[in-house]
Amino acid sequence: MVEEQRQRIEQEMTRMINELDLQYLRKMQADMHTCAANCCKNREYSLEKVQKCVESCSGSLNWAQNYVQRELELLQNKLQRCVMDCNDNVRVQMGPNPNENEVEKFTKIFENCATKCVDLQVHYIPSLLKKMKNDLASEHK
Repeated sequence: MVEEQRQRIEQEMTRMINELDLQYLRKMQADMHTCAANCCKNREYSLEKVQKCVESCSGSLNWAQNYVQRELELLQNKLQRCVMDCNDNVRVQMGPNPNENEVEKFTKIFENCATKCVDLQVHYIPSLLKKMKNDLASEHK
């Protein structure tokens, strides 16, 4: 059950990343390469100026990639904290020497709680995706 939930959140996050990649990041990457190629084509630039030009071409893409990474880490951290709370709550309820029936009962309680954590984050993904698209669109103007 926990494995299913892990796969579910991973699939949703992968879907979100792919959508951001296709809609924003890939174009930014192509623009960066075009810009860098133009820097290299300029015969009047010194070696240092070409390097600075190429470096400045990657600024937007680097910002966007770091931004997406930070947002994904925040999402994962929220999920981990929620699951850790589930685990802590079950441990407190279970007591020191649970029998087999209690272990089974509390395992189900934990799994239900963890599933709710995943449900909450999956529910949050569309609004996060919308926010990220808006932020990427405003940065890429």
